[in-house]
Parts: sequence; C-alpha cells; structure tokens
Amino acid sequence: MSILRGLSLFSRLRVLGVVGGSLLLTTVSAAQQPGTDAAPEAPRDQVYEPHAADGQRHGLPVETYAVVPGTRFLVSLEKNLNTKDVRRNEEFRVRTLEPLEAGQGNYLPAGAVIRGHISRVDAAGIAGRARIWLTFDEIRTRFGRLPIVAEVASVPGDHNIRSGPLEDGVIEGRRSTQKDAAQAAAAGAALGALKGVRDKNKKEAAESAALGALEAYLLETGRGQDLDLPKGAKLELELERTLYLVKP
Repeated sequence: MSILRGLSLFSRLRVLGVVGGSLLLTTVSAAQQPGTDAAPEAPRDQVYEPHAADGQRHGLPVETYAVVPGTRFLVSLEKNLNTKDVRRNEEFRVRTLEPLEAGQGNYLPAGAVIRGHISRVDAAGIAGRARIWLTFDEIRTRFGRLPIVAEVASVPGDHNIRSGPLEDGVIEGRRSTQKDAAQAAAAGAALGALKGVRDKNKKEAAESAALGALEAYLLETGRGQDLDLPKGAKLELELERTLYLVKP
C-alpha cells in the first residue's frame, strides 16, 4: 500500500480497480476448475458388459444382483411327471433354459438346476380332472444354493394342458368347448354302436353307443385323463420373490 501513498485519489482508484478485477477474475477462474473433492457426475446411458455372477458383491449394493419378481424364464423337466404315478412331497428337478438377468449386466447363466417337490396331486380317476401343484425350493448355482419362490406360469406347446394363464400355478388338463365335446360324443357313439349293428343286436348297439359317447366326451373335456409331463417338457416359471445372486 506504500506505492499508493504518492498517487492521487483517482489514480489510487484505478490501480485498485485493476487489482480487484484481477482478483475477481482469478476467483471465478478457480471456481470453474473442478476441485479434487468434487463428486464425479454419474455416467448417462451407461452400457454394462454382461458378466456371470460369482456370488461376490464386489463393493456394490445387494440390489445390483437382484432378479426382480415377475421375471419369467423357461425350464425343462429332468424327469417324467404323471398324475397317476407321482405322490405328494415327491422331489423333482428342472433345469433353466435361459439366463436370469439382474442389474448392471449381472446374470445367472442357463443350466442351473432348480429342486422342487410336488405339494399336491389329483389323479383323474373315472371322471375327475387331473391336477398337479409344483413347489420350487432352491436353485443350485456355482457359488451355492439359493432359496427361490416361483410358480408355473404356463406350459408352452403342450396341447393336453389347459391353455392361458394358470391359476395359482396349478397345472391341469385342457378344457374343451361344448361344441368340441358334443362332436366327440357323437363320433364316439357312432363307433360304439358299430359293433352292435354288425352283430344285429339292438340292445348291444345302444349300450355301446352310450358308452362310446361318454368315453369320448370325458376324454375331450379332459376328465378321466391323467396328465403326463414327459422328461424334457418345457415349463415357464415366474418369480414370486426377489432372487439375489449373492453367495449366502
């Protein structure tokens, strides 16, 4: 400030204005420079490379490895399931045909085995409708066994199974329309009566026709016919709870 003592008031103001402007410019420039402690901006539209989950979190939140409820995926049966032969609590296994995808590129590769058991089975009997309830217990991965809650959403490609969304995951026989059932009954009656007509026995023809019509009707409506899910049959499962691809 000793330099300013010999200057006029106007000169002093000019000098101070230049210095102040320089200081202000320096301050603004410094503010525009990114500080060492500033948090980096999150990348926008980042694409993550797919990588199989190994059970470790790698410092990431557990939600990163979450396969969300509602996820659907295909599996194949490892054994034959027939409502006439299987029993309650009998164990079965399926194998995933599609990867289960979580967040940030994490996924569980196809080929994982899911173990389950039959919680209930209704055989067809004489005129009943066959049903089977499948419960899925755990999925086996390379890094351990994980609990899984899922149900059967559909049975693709099997015309003996009731089409459309399944109620509570229950697999049951196909339902036909009344028109289809009536046509089947008429055809069955004609075939049943054929033997009696050939033997010239009217009573036998009538009885055979009635029996043939009943059998055809029951088969067409899915009643009296057991369900047979062969080994390799495809099932579409839907997750009911979140599956975390993290080692327990």
